[in-house]
Amino acid sequence: MDSPDQIAAPLLNDAERSESSSSSPAPEEENSPIEQVAATVSTGDDPSLPVLTFRMWVLGSLSCALLSFLNQFFWYRKEPLAITAISAQIAVVPLGHLMARTVTDRVFLKGTRWEFTLNPGPFNVKEHVLVTIFANSGAGTVYAIHIVTAVKVFYKENITFFVSLLVVLTTQILGFGWAGIFRRYLVEPAAMWWPVNMVQVSLFRALHEKEKRPKGGLSRNQFFLIAFICSFAYYAFPGYLFSMLTSLSWICWIFPTSVLAQQLGSGLNGLGIGVVGIDWSTVSAYLGSPLASPWFATANVAAGFVLIMYVLEPIFYWFNVYKAKTFPIFSDELFTSTGKIYNISSIIDSNFHLDVEAYEKNGPLYLSTFFSMTYGVGFAALTATLAHVLLFHGREIWQLSASAFREKRMDVHTRLMSRYKQVPEWWFLSILVLNIAATIFACEYYNDQLQLPWWGVLFACGLALFFTLPIGIITATTNQTPGLNIITEYIIGYIYPGRPVANICFKVYGYISMSQALTFLQDFKLGHYMKIPPRTMFMAQVLGTFIAALVYLGTAWWLMETIPNICETALLSSDNPWTCPSDHVFYDASVIWGLIGPRRIFGDLGTYAAVNWFFLVGAIAPLLVWFATKAFPEQEWIRFINMPVLIGATGMMPPATAVNYTSWVIVGFLSGFVVYRYRPGWYRQYNYVLSGALDAGLAFMAVLLYFCLGLEGISLNWWGNDLDGCSLASCPTEVGVLSDGCPAY
Repeated sequence: MDSPDQIAAPLLNDAERSESSSSSPAPEEENSPIEQVAATVSTGDDPSLPVLTFRMWVLGSLSCALLSFLNQFFWYRKEPLAITAISAQIAVVPLGHLMARTVTDRVFLKGTRWEFTLNPGPFNVKEHVLVTIFANSGAGTVYAIHIVTAVKVFYKENITFFVSLLVVLTTQILGFGWAGIFRRYLVEPAAMWWPVNMVQVSLFRALHEKEKRPKGGLSRNQFFLIAFICSFAYYAFPGYLFSMLTSLSWICWIFPTSVLAQQLGSGLNGLGIGVVGIDWSTVSAYLGSPLASPWFATANVAAGFVLIMYVLEPIFYWFNVYKAKTFPIFSDELFTSTGKIYNISSIIDSNFHLDVEAYEKNGPLYLSTFFSMTYGVGFAALTATLAHVLLFHGREIWQLSASAFREKRMDVHTRLMSRYKQVPEWWFLSILVLNIAATIFACEYYNDQLQLPWWGVLFACGLALFFTLPIGIITATTNQTPGLNIITEYIIGYIYPGRPVANICFKVYGYISMSQALTFLQDFKLGHYMKIPPRTMFMAQVLGTFIAALVYLGTAWWLMETIPNICETALLSSDNPWTCPSDHVFYDASVIWGLIGPRRIFGDLGTYAAVNWFFLVGAIAPLLVWFATKAFPEQEWIRFINMPVLIGATGMMPPATAVNYTSWVIVGFLSGFVVYRYRPGWYRQYNYVLSGALDAGLAFMAVLLYFCLGLEGISLNWWGNDLDGCSLASCPTEVGVLSDGCPAY
């Protein structure tokens, strides 16, 4: 059995619990109690290293802007490519050393209190970390761009660039407030170890520490270089020459005329039985790097995926629950009762509200069974998160809250960070108050475009404040993040129905501000591990957020204005890449929860009312695990069951598909279980370095392919570039329902 430290460890260990009731000091930890952290993070620090340098600001700003542009550019494509901060982390190393050799080392204003130099010496690891923090701001997605895309492209309504910028900025910055409130709970405790940071920490050490090559082996630098070159060269195959490697659905090849076989075997439009993608972008596209996921979390995701995809979905489909056979077995489209695509524009009135009479005339909206079930899974994951944190962490949270203002026992990293000035609470609170005021102004003054009233803003902020801590605990210990998107849509959809933009604005302020807070906290933990002064971290995060927001919106606006029929799949050719899969799901959600409203879909006026029972299922599931741990304390494996992660495993589907999950689980098993157990030395030395190398090699080759071949429209048309080869997987199987290119039943 893996080390128990891999599991969602308590916020306080036994020694800390006793300290909360006693003032006697406890001996300090020499290293982190988390095995992966102890093996990866250095316990040393050099406070004399310069941090706020000229080259840090230049390289950081450029990295943030470039990654923001590239990620938004690729976000609208059929196979979205997420270029992580790992790429910038590697690319800036030679540039940093070049600037250290070439920029003047002249001291300006010498002898005054404002004395400074543009070149304080060699490019050091702390500068490098701050550059990466900048890059992290541009490496994620700016979720509020979905609002702009939905309104401009799908609804074809008016939203100005200025209003769009207000929404993007306020959404991104709101998370600073929640991060400031909860950093003492989610950054300082050793148990909150944020597994995803191990990749970057390992890479920093490989790039900056002089390491002697082991006899008969490779240093981490050498290993990274070899893996990077291999990843770079290999991606030419799935990225251009042989794209079928993205989803090897071999069952479809054996049964080319069978709808059933292709429904079972398709990795993109079916259940994905036996499918695998030999492509790192397929593996890491939606769930992140499996090499950074603890095995217990990977196992929970695998169990949840199997339960939903291979048990519940087949049962619901073949028993024709909710007319399942009338629709594709896996789809995010919106349908009429006869299986035709629903004409959404026909049910919108001139005020951009629901036309009830037109909706009743057209008939109720239907979803594929899998799509409706993913909403049920979202309901269950929410209540499971609350129940899990209450049962397994409630006592620790209370004790930590009670002792928050008293001296506490610290691990080595918290002790080393205590020498630096902390960010004052009022900085965070000031940003929070000003941002909420700006949000209320935007929603009230531009209500004709945003539709959300002032009380909706305050309600959304209340939800984000309530959920940041429990979801933060799950993320900080498992590398998986249950989302608030469904519950925010559900609540505002009942309270304020018929207004799609109000619904998605509420979702973004309630859900994404929490998600952004977790991003800031993750970065704070990275700075915690690398011993970056907190105030310096804060400055980099704020500036990086502003740069990313401006570049993301500018890029999206440019693409929407210049690419004909972007995101409109019905008007695009089959080989056109600008299909916007994630934006389609976002738009569908705005129709379901905002325009039509949950009462007409999941309530007493709707078809899917029974889906609400998932709320109860999610609340009960962690209770069963908790009882099992008490009844069978000798069975250690029970402690590894994390119901929020297990139940919410398929939360990324759609737009994620079966092949993304099967490939991710396979790689996660090989890394987190096989290698971790049987080659622990190799795991400690190379695992996280390999993850960074795969990310970086793929990103550089993908960008090269696009600018060298994609912009020129040079493509290869042969059977190896048929992504899935399962053209019948989306066919309905209900008797009498016809679809183009499908056999009749």
